[in-house]
Amino acid sequence: MTTEAACQHVEVGFECRANSEMTEKDTMKSTKAKPRAIDLYSGIGGWSLGLEMAGIEVVASYEWWDKANRTNHKNNQHVATEIDIRQLRLEDLPKNIDIVVGSPPCTQFSFANRGGSGDIEDGLKDIAKFLAVVDYVRPNYWAMENVPRVASIIEKEMQIGGRLAHFAHLKPVIKIVDTCEWGVPQRRQRCIAGNFDFDLLQSYKEHTKSRTLGDVVSVLSQASITDPIYGIEVAREELTDHVIEEFLSAEEERMNREMKTYHPVYNNMAFPDPLNRTARTITATCTRVSRESVVIAAPEQNGRFRRLTVRERGCLQGFPITYQFFGDSYAQKLKMIGNAVPPLFTFYVAQAMLGISAKALIQPREGIGRFVGTEERPKVTRPDSVGDTYPSSRRFRAALPHLRFKSGVRFELSNSFVDSVPEWRVKFFFGNSKNIIELPLTQGLLKKLKAYKGVEDVLPLVMTSIAHVDQVLSSTDAQTLQSVWTHTLEHRFHPYDVVDVLGQATEETIGLLANHKGISERVVAAILEDMGFPQGSDKVLKYSEAVLAGLLVGTFANQRFSSPSF
Repeated sequence: MTTEAACQHVEVGFECRANSEMTEKDTMKSTKAKPRAIDLYSGIGGWSLGLEMAGIEVVASYEWWDKANRTNHKNNQHVATEIDIRQLRLEDLPKNIDIVVGSPPCTQFSFANRGGSGDIEDGLKDIAKFLAVVDYVRPNYWAMENVPRVASIIEKEMQIGGRLAHFAHLKPVIKIVDTCEWGVPQRRQRCIAGNFDFDLLQSYKEHTKSRTLGDVVSVLSQASITDPIYGIEVAREELTDHVIEEFLSAEEERMNREMKTYHPVYNNMAFPDPLNRTARTITATCTRVSRESVVIAAPEQNGRFRRLTVRERGCLQGFPITYQFFGDSYAQKLKMIGNAVPPLFTFYVAQAMLGISAKALIQPREGIGRFVGTEERPKVTRPDSVGDTYPSSRRFRAALPHLRFKSGVRFELSNSFVDSVPEWRVKFFFGNSKNIIELPLTQGLLKKLKAYKGVEDVLPLVMTSIAHVDQVLSSTDAQTLQSVWTHTLEHRFHPYDVVDVLGQATEETIGLLANHKGISERVVAAILEDMGFPQGSDKVLKYSEAVLAGLLVGTFANQRFSSPSF
């Protein structure tokens, strides 16, 4: 379908929905040459671009963050008002609006915000404002995007007595979707609430092309760049915001690998991120060392790893390679892209609002013809570099090899501070996310372990394994270890060297205990009995050999940590 034909189809498709149940105002709006929309909490224009690609005129958008608003205005070239939308007066909105869309801030609802403990009361103010605009404008169609958690919150608060009960008459359909099912090269689950034909939107999935992280990375590494979604071609020197970040240092690589594949609490992630599938969710905030950061094997050099560029993130969010990001810093650009709604997805939502059948679907390479963009180029912003030094109170935490049980059961090496003096300890935790119990690995526990029948027969052998630990720990001290960790001192032993030697000793001890059947389960059961068999005991018993090995190695290590040199 040509762009011109698509345009005609859009207009006809929208007119066809006028029926006897529409008010005079609705009918008047639906017969306009081009449907008119407003975009609330518009960010950098993910909704606006998608609607414009589908043939809908965005007559105005509203956003409080000036950098995001500037990006939207320069790219999509419509009236973009910088305003706290909570203060927006309904009577100041444009007239004869057919469609209302928007993405109220998700910060207070996200589980990533303080462990899901955001201020829901405050977040609901923006949801209520969006619904108040819908209620006032009475558009033919509306859609709101937010994090998945919002779905259950809206459903609850629209019940009688709820804080959104006075909007229950809007009768929104509320769905959780994953934008990758519509061709976005990123797994991004979102709540979509609205009154358009969700079944029609679902029918489009069979007519969209799947794209992977590798598709984006590969295309952007070529001498001549062709947009992996929209087919736009630009010379490499014309591509903006594709500054390759410094490769991860050995320490950064280890930290990222540990947090993703051996996190003490959360489920495993791949490291590096696989290129043969869609990317994980692109987030608004991330650092060079972060569980959330997408880290790839650098195509520029074998054996090295790096984070994604701003442009790679933009492409993974479904923005064309000619979309410009007008942030004043690298972090601002990451934030505005991570907060955006993918325009490729909103492009399909817009077509569902227009009643376009799956067979007549406009494809992205046709729709992008309506995007004019801007000739202006953004400020070049440099990515983060490897840290030279860190605060003296830099924290360390790593799960020990062979003692990574997940689900709250873990041994870890970590540091803490007493009056600014660093302390390093092996710690053992078990239980569940709501009730984590720590069993202190103290000299008292070590004495108790030695007293259990059968343990005394194993101890001489265990001490051979522990000798590796003693050799490393006797060659350093707490302050030296902390100074190495903060990059203020060079030393042959790094905290991760300590982690590895503890893991090696544990592996050897597990092997020794395997030759003495029954001891481990008997000793661990006795310890749990003393504690009253708290929650999580079943899993501790399941891994009794490894747990007992961890208790022995951990208590011996902590005894050394407690010596004067530490």
